[in-house]
Amino acid sequence: MINFIFITNQPDMARFAEHSGVSRIFVDLERLGKYERQGHLNTFISQHSMSDVKQVKRVLCRAELLVRLNPLNPDTPHEIEQAISSGADILMQPMFRDVSEVAAFSAMINGRVKFIPLIETGAAFDQLEAIVRVKGVSEVYIGLNDLHLDLGLAFMFEPFSNGMLERAAEIINAAGKPFGVGGIARVGEGTLPGEMVLGEHLRLGSSQVILSRTFNRDIDEEGGELSFAAELGKLRDAQLGLLERSDLQKADDHRRVCNVINEFIRDKNEKAI
Repeated sequence: MINFIFITNQPDMARFAEHSGVSRIFVDLERLGKYERQGHLNTFISQHSMSDVKQVKRVLCRAELLVRLNPLNPDTPHEIEQAISSGADILMQPMFRDVSEVAAFSAMINGRVKFIPLIETGAAFDQLEAIVRVKGVSEVYIGLNDLHLDLGLAFMFEPFSNGMLERAAEIINAAGKPFGVGGIARVGEGTLPGEMVLGEHLRLGSSQVILSRTFNRDIDEEGGELSFAAELGKLRDAQLGLLERSDLQKADDHRRVCNVINEFIRDKNEKAI
């Protein structure tokens, strides 16, 4: 079964998301280098702060609190200590290129909380077999946005069609580690709708996915919370159906995903000419 992750620094929204069935709340403290990488894109660049960690933790009863810190830097020991003392259950390390960075980050955590390296560079992807063996690594997350930028791919979801995620899943599953991949939109929405992405997660053995910004839509309007819960319910219902698929149906669904991705890339390339 897939666990859903919701990004927010607002205690009321965190409480509501937990009540709706979200299993992890994500406070995002990454700043270093992010604007330089993604400032030209329509992507989420967090304005969360360390003080939000403690505020969000106070309202949670069951959901785990995941905190993404900055890439390894001279202030990392202090950031780790602050996040742990503020109540983080899981720490995530972004934007590294060498397994030695993962080992250093993990040593600073020293087993006190769960640790997730975020694979979002080609160099990190190439060292995945070593990364999953680092002492203290609890699970792995593959970040498709920065990864596709680093690799010069045409579409964020291309790793679902070019074999990269099959290779990653094989390595991570063999190591006995849980893993997650990218984000997911609402059912029936987006270039690659939520139910198609969910099918790929289940096919590969992923157990985590981040709810995209589409789940924030209308959240402040009357009935917005009901809409959020309903959309999350649609994903759960889709998951139940997808779990019943035969191997042949999984392969057919994967071909459809590849067709959508390849068509998007062709259209993008034609427009660029």
